[in-house]
Amino acid sequence: MVGKPESRRPESTDQAFQQHLSHEQLTQDRDILRPLARQYAEIAHKDRNADKRRLHRAVNDLQPVRPVVLIDELPWHEMNIDDMLTLACQDPYLQSVEWQLRTVIYRDRFMPADMIVPPYVSIAKVIHSTGIGITVDEDTRVTDAANPIISHEYKDILRSDADLAQLQNPVITYDQVETLRRYQLVGDMIGDLVPVRITGIPHFSVTTWDDIARYRGVNQLLMDLMDRPEFSHRVVRRLTDIYLSQLEQYENLGLFDRDPRSLHCTPILTSQLPKPNVAEETLKRQHIWGRGTAQIFASVSKAMHNEFDIEYMKETVGQCGLVYYGCCEPLDTKMDIVERIPNLRKVGVTPWADVNRATEAIQDRFVVSAKPNPAAVAVSCLDIDHLRKEIGEILDAVRRNNCSCDIVLKDISTCCRRPENIFEWEQTVMEMVAEF
Repeated sequence: MVGKPESRRPESTDQAFQQHLSHEQLTQDRDILRPLARQYAEIAHKDRNADKRRLHRAVNDLQPVRPVVLIDELPWHEMNIDDMLTLACQDPYLQSVEWQLRTVIYRDRFMPADMIVPPYVSIAKVIHSTGIGITVDEDTRVTDAANPIISHEYKDILRSDADLAQLQNPVITYDQVETLRRYQLVGDMIGDLVPVRITGIPHFSVTTWDDIARYRGVNQLLMDLMDRPEFSHRVVRRLTDIYLSQLEQYENLGLFDRDPRSLHCTPILTSQLPKPNVAEETLKRQHIWGRGTAQIFASVSKAMHNEFDIEYMKETVGQCGLVYYGCCEPLDTKMDIVERIPNLRKVGVTPWADVNRATEAIQDRFVVSAKPNPAAVAVSCLDIDHLRKEIGEILDAVRRNNCSCDIVLKDISTCCRRPENIFEWEQTVMEMVAEF
């Protein structure tokens, strides 16, 4: 099997219905979607989906059976096999539905891991935002036109209080008309084969310092933490207020989803989130997961990390029913500040963290969300022995410290145009967790 680079994700669909296709073209799109929908429905009705839901829930409830294994953020442009990922629909929005179906079918065939397939096709609510008053100014470098992962050099557009004064609370709107039009369109095409469901926002995410890095650049951000701490506080304070405004609007508009399955690539099912009252028509912050991270703070001290991020996270994601914190920043030496976030349930353990030290600090109090090194699959041939050593160390650490755990292979910018690397990774790791 050889990956072909011509596979591509669909383009943005916000303006999809401005393109008016003829009845004949829509009929052709329908004929493309229907056999895919039949395959999807077969996968969604496999018994293993119920088994995986129980597994996901047990891990997040801190009652683990074995670690959950997932694979996400894939280099799809290198993974097309027998045109399984080649889009054929003409309508831009229907292309996104086609992509949803094709990628599930592909994963099921080659690398299912502990994937859960819902018994419906998702039609995401169309949500608009006026923005926060500024936009990123950057230069980019592209080495592979087919790869969405590119290099960024960000310019500082928040140098002063005058720049900071430009920030404004966004106005969030729910375009119900457009959402229902998409729902009706897809339902008419495949609704007799698989249910179609309107879905909302699965969780509330706050990535303050990732955002500041894009508005300021990394060097200036880090220098100002030392040289202009008061100004840095004013920046994070203003952005925190913006996130809180967004959260309130999401709640008021009823935008949170009642059946989320993942939170930035990790399992999200649990029986321990507070349940809404019967009279409540919409989910509130206490009914959902929150997710926070400060990846750029891998370079700062524990005290600075606490002062400039954790204290603010308490106000935002700390209001959510459960919280997942961390991404690529190592937190193995910072658990004593991370655990100050209210309702913390899950902690990211990056490849750059000491998994033994992290699990000793986490014990059975939180879920370990372990991230194996994606460089393992970015090679001409997967080194199975090295992979077994890496995963074995994770499994030994979580077993020794009685940790709940999910293992997520993500951030995969390349598989060296050899998708078999990822398939073999999945097969190897699934064999290892089965013996846990």
